[in-house]
Amino acid sequence: MGEQGLAVSLCGLSLQTPLILASGVAGENREWLLEAARAGAGAIVTKSVSMEPREGHPEPTVVEWGHGLINAVGLRNSGAVAVSRDLVGLKEQLAKRGVPLIASIFADTVRGFADVARLIAGARPDMIEVNISCPNVEAEYGRPFATQARSAAAVTRAVKDAVYCPVIVKLSPNVTDIVAIARAVEQAGADAICAIHSVTGMVLDLATGKPVLANKTGGVTGAAIRPIAVRCVWEISRAVKIPVIGLGGVEHGRDVVEMIMAGATAVGVGSAVYVRGPGVFSQILLELVDCMDEHGYGSLAEIRGLAHAGGKG
Repeated sequence: MGEQGLAVSLCGLSLQTPLILASGVAGENREWLLEAARAGAGAIVTKSVSMEPREGHPEPTVVEWGHGLINAVGLRNSGAVAVSRDLVGLKEQLAKRGVPLIASIFADTVRGFADVARLIAGARPDMIEVNISCPNVEAEYGRPFATQARSAAAVTRAVKDAVYCPVIVKLSPNVTDIVAIARAVEQAGADAICAIHSVTGMVLDLATGKPVLANKTGGVTGAAIRPIAVRCVWEISRAVKIPVIGLGGVEHGRDVVEMIMAGATAVGVGSAVYVRGPGVFSQILLELVDCMDEHGYGSLAEIRGLAHAGGKG
């Protein structure tokens, strides 16, 4: 499969590869963001930003537990004013490589989402990701907006009214009916959906009987949640007409193939970057091409949504 077979179109933007650096993994480390682009990420998502700076949760906030990560960073960030200044230079650097910039935002009210989206849009990112699904700040913010179709739609509408660029809404697997919520945000104007955010869990230290995280509970990511993510992508992409970014447990090229077969347009990579560094994108792309060649596929378009049709042959 040639390089032309790796390009995808997302919300009218051309991505050289289907891989996207997921939000939060690189923190606010610009060098990591740029390294991911150099290594083959087709788009870069920034760490989620709020209007005011946040210190996040005390350490430990990220722990490897044998089958992935569990984390509760607490949406630590420098605040929208500082981040928006940094985004201008970052976008210029990424644009030289033809890599779109996606700015991720969050807030504790519907109006707050609109306000931070409007401010961040001033830095002219190519897209905005609306993080309504972080499971690790309920004590401060209440239940995530992604847990109900009505609240998810309200945030989507508010952000769409506030900005000029395409809007991606990031959904949570910690719900009873993710399809209903996906349909609601589509009807409210979302241009794309990202699925999934992390799965809420807890890991205990056997020596002490205490949770390994200072926050006690956290978001489980990595290979352990990939089957959940694939199921969600499959269900959502059958129910909506807007593109879906598949996210959750993608570590190898074959995982990308699986996500795209389930209906994803593009595929996010998160925990693998945290564990192996931003250079992991080049390895995943090599594995992706090898996997496609092994199974006789000439392009990603050829396999997209293949699982909806019952597979090949």
